[in-house]
Amino acid sequence: MGKITKYLNQLIVGNVFDTPEILEQYSTDQSILKIKPRFVAFPESTDDIRKLMRFFNQIASKDIPVTVAVRGSGMDEGGADLSTGLVISTEKLNKMLEIDPRERLVRVQAGITLKELNTALSVSGLTIPIGGHDNDTIGGLISNCPTDSFAGKYGGIQKYVERIEVILANGEVLQTIRYRKYAAAKKTAEKSLEGDIYRRIAKLIKKNESLINSISKDEYECSGYPKIKDVYKRESMDLAPVFFGAQGTLGVISEVILKAVPVSKKPVRVVATFKTLEQACDFMDDAKELKPCEMNVYDLKIIQEARESGKNLDGVIRKLEDGFVVFLSFDEKKNACLKKLELMRKKYPRNAKFILESPENQSTLNEFQNSLSNYLGNIRDGERVPVLTDFYLPAENLEYFMKDLEILSTKLELDLALYGSYGSSIYSLRPKFNLESEDYNKKMATFLRAGAYVIERQGGKLAGGTPEGRLKAVVTNTEMREPEKNLYTEIKRIFDQNNILGPDIKLGAVSKFTLTHLRDTNLPKIML
Repeated sequence: MGKITKYLNQLIVGNVFDTPEILEQYSTDQSILKIKPRFVAFPESTDDIRKLMRFFNQIASKDIPVTVAVRGSGMDEGGADLSTGLVISTEKLNKMLEIDPRERLVRVQAGITLKELNTALSVSGLTIPIGGHDNDTIGGLISNCPTDSFAGKYGGIQKYVERIEVILANGEVLQTIRYRKYAAAKKTAEKSLEGDIYRRIAKLIKKNESLINSISKDEYECSGYPKIKDVYKRESMDLAPVFFGAQGTLGVISEVILKAVPVSKKPVRVVATFKTLEQACDFMDDAKELKPCEMNVYDLKIIQEARESGKNLDGVIRKLEDGFVVFLSFDEKKNACLKKLELMRKKYPRNAKFILESPENQSTLNEFQNSLSNYLGNIRDGERVPVLTDFYLPAENLEYFMKDLEILSTKLELDLALYGSYGSSIYSLRPKFNLESEDYNKKMATFLRAGAYVIERQGGKLAGGTPEGRLKAVVTNTEMREPEKNLYTEIKRIFDQNNILGPDIKLGAVSKFTLTHLRDTNLPKIML
């Protein structure tokens, strides 16, 4: 154990490790990258995080920079929770601290997972309606601010966050709140890093008003800090928006107050199979009027592969060799929705198959919902790497995109099966790569850039559903407008003057570093 590690263990209640086994474990996440840290810290309180940040900020001010990344459950697919320096794991900060069932407010530590939180809230008949992974932490959800599969109806994590407690780069605590004009002015007068941030952000917004107004017109862009547009509203100021999608580069989220909603009844599910994407899109456009909580579409190849792995999906696929499968779920007016769908099905071709949930077909629908996990987790002959994931595509261009995808698939010799949420317009591609082949790095980089070009060509956004992290930044940093890049760079500088918080992700990501840190072996464990 090194001297710095020993000192840090004396400094905090939690633990800091530099042992090779732990460093190796925290050198990968769910991305395709591998970056080995020097230290991994497991703070047990807000005070622990404050002491860690204060120490590393002080040594950075003396020209001894150690980069800091924040990690929840290691679910990030862009490598934003990896670091060559310190990784702060929030896995021990996983408590629900307070709940007010009457006001439907809950205060939690940032490391609590979505499943843990919703399980605890269910006792009070409440929930946070996010269609994320059970293992996503609340801090991670805020940091990545994904457009999840429920977002089309329920709006995403940002809709349910009331306040955020953040540990700033120098160890100060910032608790977000929407201040009215007078209170905001008072805050800017404070002689602290927090006061300095309020003062400088206010000036920055005023100076770049026209640029920020242009940013606000593009709701499907997660690169940089686009939610700066939401800091000022109705002559009030709240810094909370800039932390959504910031990926830990502006501060370490320690606690959150969320607004819960009543638990809906168990949703009823519908699966429909179509020969063409045009038929599938027509059906989903009709189904939008029924306000489903989920509306997802899958290339039939995904379901076929799951069936070949042993899943009992004959009732879904029938004899179709290609096509698309639509999955809907309804948590309101369920019987009325099923009746309308029963009538709706008559306008579609006879080869279109509809499965409306009933006691007899529940096991089939359960197996269908597990088919995507089966497809992604099948690592025989390679791994389905998360390179082009969570990108935005406008509904009107989806069919044109599929034609471009066919050309790309042939040219790159990759099996490109599309899946995603038609309800929120966010999609993913997960082709299989052999990570041990000599030309893997070149193939992956080619696929990333070519796929990004096709997405942009059809009016989409590569970083449309999740921020750019390290991987998507290879493309987005070269395409971002210079005034926008300057604005975001200044925001980063205001919050993190010594540039220790994730300096090599988002705008600071460098293609050469990212592409030379691609993993060359499959992950031993894939969390699905």
